[in-house]
Amino acid sequence: MASSTVFLLPLLFAAASLLSSSAANFHQSTDITWGDGRAQILNNGDLLSLSLDRASGSGFRSRNEYLYGKIDMQIKLVPGNSAGTVTAYYLRSEGSAWDEIDFEFLGNLSGDPYTVHTNVFSQGKGNREQQFHLWFDPTADFHTYSILWNPQRIVFYVDGTPIREFKNHESIGVAFPKNQPMRLQSSLWNADDWATRGGLVKTDWTQAPFTASYRNFNENACIWSSGQSSCGSNSSPTSDHKSWFSQELDSDSQGKMNWVQKNYMIYNYCTDVKRFPQGLPPECNATA
Repeated sequence: MASSTVFLLPLLFAAASLLSSSAANFHQSTDITWGDGRAQILNNGDLLSLSLDRASGSGFRSRNEYLYGKIDMQIKLVPGNSAGTVTAYYLRSEGSAWDEIDFEFLGNLSGDPYTVHTNVFSQGKGNREQQFHLWFDPTADFHTYSILWNPQRIVFYVDGTPIREFKNHESIGVAFPKNQPMRLQSSLWNADDWATRGGLVKTDWTQAPFTASYRNFNENACIWSSGQSSCGSNSSPTSDHKSWFSQELDSDSQGKMNWVQKNYMIYNYCTDVKRFPQGLPPECNATA
């Protein structure tokens, strides 16, 4: 595991987690989609909470659809014994050949780390899982989870630190999300048939209700409405405030991502040769 110096990471990266624009009001920016009262918007729209009990979980989604963007949300995950629960936070399009960019936070027994599960779907095909532990307790306070999606790459961030990059490799036949607008969605639900140790650890309903909290939702994005993008016909923004559209990882960011993957990655589909006996997916061997 990493040396003691790396545990200064949350302090060193704190500035990077600051959000660049004013946070959206949940009353105006989101719709509660299910849960029969288990999802609540509080504090005049500054806070949203999802809860799960034996009868049901809950969820919400953004009112806007996006075709490329940088989405930030601060989340405080279910504390205590969260085994069997999943807090999902993702972008997704509609239809049977959907695109999706996935954060899923898999709960665990008290004292054991959460698993951060990431995946990228393009045209209905996923199977691109990478999983991580975190270098902090994600239940003690709010932390910022971000998705960067531009024509060249998708990057997953935690408190401004990149943990995963999925590049556009259409040139070698790998589908990339580029044509289907997506909404932000989030839900808290029971998945004790698989979420914790492959389903061996079940949800302890005596701990219910389980609650996750959200604040500081930022949508720096090309908004899709009535078949048109707010960024113009080619979805290419001209504003200086849209630097995310051409953003890439510089050497410092690449070093931080390498550190996370070396010390906290616990599964990578690109190294799972038993899963892909006919050969690893082509993007796993791409160098550019």
